[in-house]
Amino acid sequence: MKRRNFIKCCSMALPGAVFANSIGGNVLGSTDNITMPRHRIYTDDYIKKVADSVIFTASKSGASYSDFRLSNFRSQNVSTREQVIQSIRDNENFGFAVRVIIDGTWGFAASSTFSKDEAIRITKIACETAKANKRIQRNKVELVPTGVYNETWSTPIKKNPFEVTIDDKVNFLFGINEKAKNLGADFCNSFIWAVNEWKYFASSEGSYIKQDLNRIWSAFEITVVDKETGNFESRDSFTVPIGKGYEYVEEYDYMKDLEEAVEHTKMKHKAKSVEPAKRDLILDSNHLWLTIHESCGHPTELDRALGYEANYAGTSFMTPDKLNKLQYGSELINMKGDRTQKDGLATRGFDDDGVKTTEWDIIKDGKFVGYQTTREMAKFIGEGASNGCAYADSWDHFPIQRMPNVSLMPGKKKLSLSDLISDTEDGIFIKGSGSWSIDMQRYNFQFTGQEFWEIKNGKIAGMLKDVAYQGNTVDLWNSCDAICDETEYKLGGSFFCGKGEPGQVSPVSHGSSPARFRQVNILNTSKEAGN
Repeated sequence: MKRRNFIKCCSMALPGAVFANSIGGNVLGSTDNITMPRHRIYTDDYIKKVADSVIFTASKSGASYSDFRLSNFRSQNVSTREQVIQSIRDNENFGFAVRVIIDGTWGFAASSTFSKDEAIRITKIACETAKANKRIQRNKVELVPTGVYNETWSTPIKKNPFEVTIDDKVNFLFGINEKAKNLGADFCNSFIWAVNEWKYFASSEGSYIKQDLNRIWSAFEITVVDKETGNFESRDSFTVPIGKGYEYVEEYDYMKDLEEAVEHTKMKHKAKSVEPAKRDLILDSNHLWLTIHESCGHPTELDRALGYEANYAGTSFMTPDKLNKLQYGSELINMKGDRTQKDGLATRGFDDDGVKTTEWDIIKDGKFVGYQTTREMAKFIGEGASNGCAYADSWDHFPIQRMPNVSLMPGKKKLSLSDLISDTEDGIFIKGSGSWSIDMQRYNFQFTGQEFWEIKNGKIAGMLKDVAYQGNTVDLWNSCDAICDETEYKLGGSFFCGKGEPGQVSPVSHGSSPARFRQVNILNTSKEAGN
């Protein structure tokens, strides 16, 4: 649909509405109330009174613990292809949830109708649910202690993405698509996706916490077609989803990324197909984040290691008997869980258990030393405190253990990416994340990327294609013999990491500097596919 027809179509679909002379006016004219999130209808005093009524009702019903979580989630997505608007979506969900513990058993209930009477009704349902659940409860729920807080926390953004007009966003994306076409791309898709989470948490232990969280993701994908063969090659932008405001869109050099993307995608058509062999690998930050996510982030989730989570991609080979024993990687490998990391997608002041967020060691000098925990899970491994990983992606979901920002610490010795390439005799430099496959214990894996550059005698010798690397988690990380210093450190991440049953998503970042891995098994994906 062309832009002109899109506007015409929207006008026909919304008869009687008064439209502004803009694309946004046409699309959002019927949903103006979203411009003021629903939680702003209520004063802090009223919300606190409702929260207090929940805690009082739960206590009268026999709860030893209760908490109240009021949530307002808003997301806006603008997607384009060439000079065509593919979709504009502006969504909001608002409601509250009540958790209680009675006789060591959880009860949970939620509602999208927010009032004191409804909160009391829902609390009674949560209590009845806990009493019913007791019959099948094997072990009593025990929460490790946490502090009591009366605080407010917000993502430090400079420009609210929801205050930028749809017109401006569409025109920005059209500019990218047009530039891509002018550079020689045959197709270009682009989008801007912004999310705001507002949460109010109160507990029977005395905490009252209000948080306002923002994140944004803006990216493009270009495709170049070889007119003689009909083959096509693509590349995504190297932008990252990030815990910032619209300033990220204004600060990132899209045009430089776009010029490289088109030039390198043209080169892919003529790139040499890789020979299967063991080769040294240098993995760039914009690729390494996904390897960290799959081979360290997920295996060190305690609920997965204990078998509580298995529906989404299995359990974990990093079981508690390996804690403080497993030599996960070389002595260069230090990975931290961190929910306070600057610009991180999982960064916040408090988790959904009301625990103040922190950072901690997961891998220290190559040894596996830490899990991701919640207040309920921490005691299973004898820890006296949670490291703040409880999260629910909606008001009507029970908080579960979700991944913090898990990052590889930069090398301590001065080492740039160009230094690392110069120091490599025969290897492959991989940029960008591609497809991946990992087994149900997060042990054996296979990863591809977006760009593959052959290194010969310390220099980039040309582009390769059909590259995948294969191995297991422990062998890969133990083969790491060099990590660039902090000047090369960058974040990558996922806007939508899936987990749980019913499924929930959560945002998470992974930082790293480029790192080298020795003698990794390289596959030729084309030959593996039988071509």
